[in-house]
Amino acid sequence: MASLGSFFSGIEAIHYDEDMNPHISKIPKQPTVRRLPSYLYFLRELSEKGEQFVSSSYIANKMQIEPILVRKDLESTLITGTPGVGYHISDLIKCIEDFLGWGKALNAVLVGVDHFGISLLGHRELINFGLRIVAAFDNQPPKCRASFFGVPIYPTAFIAELLRTFSVDLAILCVPAKEAQAVTDILVASGIKAIWNFTSENLAIPDTVITQKEDLASGLAMLSVKLTHIESSRY
Repeated sequence: MASLGSFFSGIEAIHYDEDMNPHISKIPKQPTVRRLPSYLYFLRELSEKGEQFVSSSYIANKMQIEPILVRKDLESTLITGTPGVGYHISDLIKCIEDFLGWGKALNAVLVGVDHFGISLLGHRELINFGLRIVAAFDNQPPKCRASFFGVPIYPTAFIAELLRTFSVDLAILCVPAKEAQAVTDILVASGIKAIWNFTSENLAIPDTVITQKEDLASGLAMLSVKLTHIESSRY
């Protein structure tokens, strides 16, 4: 099973030129990719305030991480700074956007319009980062006759038929875990190239499809452990 995590695990990837000669390129590690959107959000704030330059140490201070990590993260975008001056903010924003593939709109469909799914439909930051949900699907008839935030909602049974009319590569999965694999099979058969998985199910998919699983329980576990550690250190 391929996953976005494995794509960004820091291993060497083999690509081929027109003569089928292999050449190797280094794919950045997952933590780097996960930090770049935070940099981008901060840089956009600076740009809106009229700032033109920023140093890696200033970003590190605001992000509360080590300066060397920031420098290495930014190096992965192939931008170079000016000693004593830093990075030109507009150039840095463009380099990060291009690296993340956010220079153009990313069309997607959402499957599962529960409370969490609806929140994704109205998530303005995702829209600002280029994600455009063009349609959503749900099993419950009342939802299928409605729209949320201008996104039409269709019955799940129409996924295969309607995906032929949409130019999308990404599906966002928010269905109950027991339905996740069956829906995934339909999405894969319909040509979806990537699945953003918000269910607890570990999906079985072909190597040609990328998946990224967002495990809210893991995030809560980390927060709980940190809180427990802080509380225990007080005694």
